Amino acid sequence: MKKSLIYICSLAGLLSLGSCANDLNTEPTDKISGSQVFADASSAEAAINGIYRMLYVAGWSTNWGSENCGQTAIQLQGDLMGEDHLMKEQGQGWFFEDYRLNVHGDYASTSGRSYSIWNFYYTLISNVNYIIASEETMGGDPNAIKGLLGQAYALRAYCYFYLIQLYQQTYVGNENAPGVPLYQEPTMAGSIGQPRGTVQDVYNLINTDLDKATGLLQGLAQSHISHIDYYIAKGIQARVALVQHNYAKAAEAATDALNKNGLKLASVEDLGGNNNVSVSDVLWGVNITADQSSQYASFFSHMDADAPGMYGSQARQCISTGLYNLISQTDSRLAWFRGQLEEEEKGSSNTSYCQLKFKMADYTTRTGDYIFMRAEEMVLIKAEAECHQGLYGEARTTIKQLGNLRDSNFTERLARRTDANTYNQETNAPLVTLMDEILFQRRVELWGEVGRIFDLQRLGLGYNRAYNGSNHTQTIQTKNTQAGSPLFILPLPQSEIDGNENITDADQNPIVQ
Repeated sequence: MKKSLIYICSLAGLLSLGSCANDLNTEPTDKISGSQVFADASSAEAAINGIYRMLYVAGWSTNWGSENCGQTAIQLQGDLMGEDHLMKEQGQGWFFEDYRLNVHGDYASTSGRSYSIWNFYYTLISNVNYIIASEETMGGDPNAIKGLLGQAYALRAYCYFYLIQLYQQTYVGNENAPGVPLYQEPTMAGSIGQPRGTVQDVYNLINTDLDKATGLLQGLAQSHISHIDYYIAKGIQARVALVQHNYAKAAEAATDALNKNGLKLASVEDLGGNNNVSVSDVLWGVNITADQSSQYASFFSHMDADAPGMYGSQARQCISTGLYNLISQTDSRLAWFRGQLEEEEKGSSNTSYCQLKFKMADYTTRTGDYIFMRAEEMVLIKAEAECHQGLYGEARTTIKQLGNLRDSNFTERLARRTDANTYNQETNAPLVTLMDEILFQRRVELWGEVGRIFDLQRLGLGYNRAYNGSNHTQTIQTKNTQAGSPLFILPLPQSEIDGNENITDADQNPIVQ
C-alpha cells in the first residue's frame, strides 16, 4: 500500500529553530504529540519562528541545493521563465534550465524543481497544521493565541497559493481542472495521501484561510517584520483576488494593506540594494544575520554579479532589451540596470543590461535581507484592479503615487494613455492604454521579485524572446511560449505519484521533454 510522501521537519526541530534541510528524507514525527508541543502559546511561538526560518533556508532537494534557497528561489525561477529577465551566461547551471523552460525532464528526480518546490511548501503546510490543530486546546495569553493562529492560517494560504499556480494553469477558465492535494490536519508517518481535487477547491481553502487570518490578526501588533500581521495577510489576499479576477476585492485588500501605520513608498535611492527590511516600504521580509547566511545558496549569491566568489559573477542576471527600451530616460529605476556598454568585463556587473537592483548588504558576511512584500506592489495591485473595473480616474490617481515618485516626467507620460482596460498581447509593443502603463509599471518595479510567469498566466499572455534587438541568450523558439503553455507549470513529482495512494500516473500534468 502506498503511503503519503509528505516530508516534514520534526516538531522538536522547529522548537530549536533548526533548518529542516537535512531531514528531508524522514517521515513526519510521531514521537511528540501536537497537544504536548502546542499546549501553550510560548512553545507554539518558538515553533512558528522555525517555520519562518524555513522560508529562507536552502536544501529542499537531495542535490542542487544551491538553487533551492527557499521562497526567493521560487520567485527568481518564476521571473526567469518569462521574457523580462535573462541570464547572460550558464555559469554552474543554477537556474539556467528554468530560463530555458527545460525542467520537466527532472520530475522523476528528487533533485529537480518538481520535487524541491513540492517538498518546500508541503513541509511548511504540515507544520502550520499542527498549530491550527491546537486552536481549541492551546493555553496562554488570548491575543498571543489569536496571533499565532492567524499567522498559521495565512501561511497555509500562502503555500497553497504558490502550489496551485506552479502545478496548474491559472484560476480563470480552469476552475474544474485538477488542483493539488489539500491537507487541513497534521500528517504523520503513514498518513493517507489526498487526491488532487480541483483548482476551485484549492482557492476555496485559500480564501477561507485568509478570511480567518485577517479576522484573527486585526488589531494585533506585529512582533517582528518576519511575522505575518493583518496588513501582510491583506496583501496576500490582494494577490489572490487579482489572480481570481475579483478586482473589487483586490483593490479593497490592497488599500487595507497600505493603511499600515508608518508604511510609505520608498525612493530608488532609499531602496538601495533591496536588501534591508528596515526601509519604509517593506510590509514583509526576513532579516538575515551573519550566522544565518546561506553563503552560495542564497538569492543574492545568484543576483549580485559583484559579490566576490559568488555564482552571480559567472551567470549574470540581466533585464531584457524589450523591457528596458520601454523605460523612460527620466525614470530613476534606470539605475537598477546597466544600459548598453561599449566595453564589457567578465566576472562583474560591467556587462550590458546587467541588474544592479539586488545587491548583497555585506560582502564580508555574504548577507542581505529577503523582502517578500513591498508597499509599491499594493499600489500596483490597487491601480490594476481599479482599471479592470473601468474606474479610470481612480486608477490614474493611484498609479501616480508610484509613477511620480519614480519618473519626473510621469504626469506627461500618463496623459498620453487612453482610458481603457485592454492591454497589448505582444508584451514589448508600444504602450497605448492606461492598463498598458499600469502593467508596464508592475513589470519594471517588481522585476526579479514576484515571478513574471505568474502575471503572464493570470493575464492570459504568452511571449516571444526572438524579437528584433533581443539580448536573450536563450530564445527557445522551438518551445511553446504561448498563453497557457504546459511549460509554464510543473509536473507533479514522481515521488508523490509513487507514494500517494490517491494519485496515479493518470493524474500527472502534461510533461514536455
